[in-house]
Amino acid sequence: MLALNADVHPDRCRIVGLVGAVALTAGGLTAGALPVRDTPLPTSGRGALGLLCAYFGLVLLIAAWWWLGRAVRSPRPPAPRELLTTLAVWAAPLLLGPPLFSRDVYSYLAQGAMVDARLDVYTHGPALLGGPLAAEVAPVWQHTPAPYGPVFLAVAARAADLVPAGLAPGGVPADVLGMRLVALLGVVLMAVFLPLLADRCGVPRPAALWLGALNPLVLLHLVAGAHNDALMLGLLGAGLVAALGGMPLRAAVLVTLAALVKAPAALGLLAVAALWSGHPSGRARGPRAAVLTCAVALATTGLVTAVTGTGYGWLATLSTPVSPGNWSLTSGLGRLSGALLDAAGTGLGDLAVPVWRWCGLAATAVAVAVLWLRRARLGPVYALALSLLAVFALGPAFRPWYALWGLFLIAAAAPDGRVRRWAAAGSGVLALALLPSGSPPDGMQLTLAVGGGALALLALWWMFEMSDPATLPSRTRTAS
Repeated sequence: MLALNADVHPDRCRIVGLVGAVALTAGGLTAGALPVRDTPLPTSGRGALGLLCAYFGLVLLIAAWWWLGRAVRSPRPPAPRELLTTLAVWAAPLLLGPPLFSRDVYSYLAQGAMVDARLDVYTHGPALLGGPLAAEVAPVWQHTPAPYGPVFLAVAARAADLVPAGLAPGGVPADVLGMRLVALLGVVLMAVFLPLLADRCGVPRPAALWLGALNPLVLLHLVAGAHNDALMLGLLGAGLVAALGGMPLRAAVLVTLAALVKAPAALGLLAVAALWSGHPSGRARGPRAAVLTCAVALATTGLVTAVTGTGYGWLATLSTPVSPGNWSLTSGLGRLSGALLDAAGTGLGDLAVPVWRWCGLAATAVAVAVLWLRRARLGPVYALALSLLAVFALGPAFRPWYALWGLFLIAAAAPDGRVRRWAAAGSGVLALALLPSGSPPDGMQLTLAVGGGALALLALWWMFEMSDPATLPSRTRTAS
């Protein structure tokens, strides 16, 4: 990042980030995850200009967020209200723009339409639905069943009804905007409960909001990408606040609802049980608290499944996000090992990726067990944050927004130090990992992305040079 020598002022950060969000949205109009009929060729002038503009805005937005972090760490940090205002200002253009960085929103809508049509989403992929909506789903997911729980599928089935077609902004389908409003509800829940979690964990509210709510990954993938992780994290945050507030029954219900959106939130039940036991270590009345937590979770799951009528098939489809070309750590090691085994003529190359993925799952289980054995020192919320981060890092599927599973709670519970610094740096790097279309880049697109980012850095350098008081007198004397 640039060496920012100008005075850090939250209003200035807000303006720079707004310019970045507007530029990113404008670039997404031709380079985003658009409906197939509206997508220009990547080699076209419109597509190239859109990608250049999008990465220009993306780098500005990340720089504004990083710069705002300096203000948060200063002796007089901005108030939470100011930070929430900044979040709203940065999110507004992205909310009204096209989907960015992933085509998953079309999968959500197709799966919701399948639920409405009484098609089994846990057995069939969107290809069975057919029609124009299914055609928008990325090819890799056309024939794969849904890995989501009944809460999310029930919401997705109603998302298309949230926004009348005539009220959708130009270029954004009404059903996509409806799905984005669901994600926005999740982000609002995150922003509401994050400061309350931070209070309980002894973390300053501004620091928690900056890392957990204004994080570029939240803006890019939860707001612009409309991922259902937002709803999962919002419900998880609400459940943990209830658990810390001495309402374990409510906490177990809310965390279970989060898990019925996406399964990783089920780890939150460990924190609920630990807090229900009456002591953060989970030793006092621990077995009884664990049994009660499981009972509430099972009852909630049964009731929700009966009401929605979707069944329990999602338990057998949790490997759906593991696409053949996924570049998780274990998949990458598996491909490398497989290539070496094939080169050696062993005939075992095809086994390498599955073996490495099972090793990753085993390592995840060990890491989670070790963290919960140390929960007396870490605290339940921080132990949960690190557990979710282990699931992200060692799991068989890698998506940048999966990092938010752990980052959201690290923002609320991690003490000031190395973990928070690495979390912030990792967020900035992961924010640059995908093209606005969500597709893998070719050489030309990578060049355009780098060019757009370089233009943003040049614009930031010029802005800070022009505002540096130390340089102003010399310029004035030269002009005279």
